[in-house]
Amino acid sequence: MKLKHLSTAMILATLPATGVFAAALDRSGQSMSAFLQPGNYFEAGISILDPTVKGQEAGTTATNRKIDDMAGDYFFPSAALKLQLTDKFSFGLLYDQPFGADARYTGDNAFVASPNDRVLSSLPITTSAIGGTTTGSTSVEVDSQNISMIFGFQPTENFNIYGGGVYQTIKGNVHLRGSAYSVFNGYDANIKEDGAAGWLAGAAFQIPEIALKASITYRSEIDHKFVANENLSLATPLANAAPSLGGIVPPALLPAISQAIGGFAAANSTEGQTKITTPQSVNLDFQTGIMANTVAFANVRWVNWKDFSITPYKFGKAAEAVGPLVNRPNGFSLVEYADDQWSVNAGVGRKLSEQWAGNVSVGWDSGAGNPITTLGPTEGYWNVGVGVQFSPTPATFIAGGVKYFWLGDAKAQTGAQAGSDDYVAKFEDNKALAYGLKIGYRF
Repeated sequence: MKLKHLSTAMILATLPATGVFAAALDRSGQSMSAFLQPGNYFEAGISILDPTVKGQEAGTTATNRKIDDMAGDYFFPSAALKLQLTDKFSFGLLYDQPFGADARYTGDNAFVASPNDRVLSSLPITTSAIGGTTTGSTSVEVDSQNISMIFGFQPTENFNIYGGGVYQTIKGNVHLRGSAYSVFNGYDANIKEDGAAGWLAGAAFQIPEIALKASITYRSEIDHKFVANENLSLATPLANAAPSLGGIVPPALLPAISQAIGGFAAANSTEGQTKITTPQSVNLDFQTGIMANTVAFANVRWVNWKDFSITPYKFGKAAEAVGPLVNRPNGFSLVEYADDQWSVNAGVGRKLSEQWAGNVSVGWDSGAGNPITTLGPTEGYWNVGVGVQFSPTPATFIAGGVKYFWLGDAKAQTGAQAGSDDYVAKFEDNKALAYGLKIGYRF
């Protein structure tokens, strides 16, 4: 049936647009397929995503404002080198950008600064009334890079046991603007690039004669520790206005609000270390020949987003100060997720000629909970994709793919609302288009 070489061609053609829009901050899908190719192998690719994420402020349709597309387009490259050093030992280097975010709010809504933004939502106090100046809109940008160094041992033709180290960098910036964020309107955080190490381990089984291959890969958490550059722009104006709040704040609430403002202002003068732990994950990949010139394939991915959060140091101290005002006595995080992510991609590939192959696939992603953060307001997806591969020589190929995503409806909430049913906006009927290109060489 000539399935031994067919299986490789089909699976490669599925990869260029895989995983580019997933739950939480997940991007690349962290595939191990390049390392599991036979012989010596090199590949390089790029994936691009064009999402559309629109919504509306929470409340009645008649009074709440529309939210224009807030999701930014982005692209990320990938590359891999695999060397079969001996019959039993192999070595690989994988580069990808596993986690990221790119979003910016525009227009006239609760995520764009205005002089009339409420500082404390239950009270008639605005940013301009206390002498505060916040401009611009809410935005987030997070970028990461991974280099995995992998060593494999093949005791027989059918088994492969592998593991190695991972070096990861992460950087980003966040700007919160608008009445949705109350006293955090005007908060800025800049995270300079930080590097840290982790590890991976896995095992694979194959029967080349029937194009059967199965693998499972675990990737560890990676701890990043750094000092973020943060600023709470309303801290000083609030502290200056505190003595004059007696005529505005009900007497019963004045002590609690005064104490919260004092702690909030003090937080802006502190410095401390921020810790971000990128999540552990498991990938399960499977493929098998189902008839002559045809293979079926599937990937299942789990990511432990439920235990992930981002709490920059100053933000955390300020959240502890104002938390009691919103029934969060222990404070809250800038970003956190309620659920782990599960995703499944499956499809069928077929050899069309000696040079051409193609595939079709479907995918599902659970999301990481709903309601979810305002900095990434979708809940999972369904998608369909097609891929094609052209091999001008037996040793080279060019592969391309495209996927269309139906993004899950979501309610968006701020950090102060996380864990409750409250939300500040809802996002419905959104979509995304992903496409990618990859080249490969066997030597």
